[in-house]
Amino acid sequence: MSPITLGIESSCDETGIALYQMGRGLLAHALHTQVAMHSEYGGVVPELASRDHVRRITPLLRQVMHEADVPLDQISAIAYTQGPGLGGALLVGASVASALAYALDIPVIGIHHLEGHLLSPLLSDPAPEFPFVALLVSGGHTQLMRVDGIGQYTLLGETLDDAAGEAFDKSAQLLGLGYPGGPALAKLAASGRSGQFKLPRPMLHSGDLDFSFSGLKTAVLTLVKQSSNDEQTRADIACAVQEAIVDVLASKARAALAQTGLNQLVVAGGVGANQLLRSRLTDDIGKRGGTVFYPDLQFCTDNGAMIAFAGALRLAQQQGKKEYRFDVKPRWNLAEITE
Repeated sequence: MSPITLGIESSCDETGIALYQMGRGLLAHALHTQVAMHSEYGGVVPELASRDHVRRITPLLRQVMHEADVPLDQISAIAYTQGPGLGGALLVGASVASALAYALDIPVIGIHHLEGHLLSPLLSDPAPEFPFVALLVSGGHTQLMRVDGIGQYTLLGETLDDAAGEAFDKSAQLLGLGYPGGPALAKLAASGRSGQFKLPRPMLHSGDLDFSFSGLKTAVLTLVKQSSNDEQTRADIACAVQEAIVDVLASKARAALAQTGLNQLVVAGGVGANQLLRSRLTDDIGKRGGTVFYPDLQFCTDNGAMIAFAGALRLAQQQGKKEYRFDVKPRWNLAEITE
């Protein structure tokens, strides 16, 4: 029987559990989101996040094992998110993974959270083939990477300050929208009128592949203060914000493909669920003879499936170890990962 990998994700405000088997694919997965709890505070409260992971992780594990009809003694390895993320939240997943692996006498594998996102489109059909360019756009990260294989990642460009997801969230907050801000802003933007307001496209013509969104946030703050607060005006501003962010992301992604000479783009992370970004990239890259790959919408946000999958790929490279002392890496550069 081919190896079965259990994946545990607990880096921030989602608890994710999944089972992945080489040759068969994803056997089962479950996810609990803490959005309702954190929305009362307008953002993630780290201590509450950690406590909720403790409450949710064992019931979700039992649910996934039951749905997959896989007994514990058939698990070959356990993968967990080692970083980056909230320190306390990461410790919950790391401690459960290490304790369970010790009890079962099987290898444990620490996975970089962004590597999970980066590889998540490989779970879809069709899937990209190496090499490709990856646009990672999650809540706290905006990066362009060249991906030549598992563990073979070259940073092409990244944000110098706020990430795209933060620009969405902060702009949503300025418009009086709820948490999480990105989806709320996109929903409001759907009724907005394009071209009513003009916002800056930071570093659009910088000549490199880096990003900056702090100036956009400041411009939105100024615009909101100078504008009326009626629903149509707010929708028009939301539309302008979304278009500005998408313009920059799409332009830099096109430039990355041109610079590398590659024709496959992978988009991963929570912002990758944005429909305007998806349609713009698919159209722009398609016109140039390229192809864009996205994870399923359910795998754009944090989830256990991407960690189980990344762990299975690492296990195939014989990287799992029966070493049960663990640490977490709240700050961890993806470029530090080696094969």
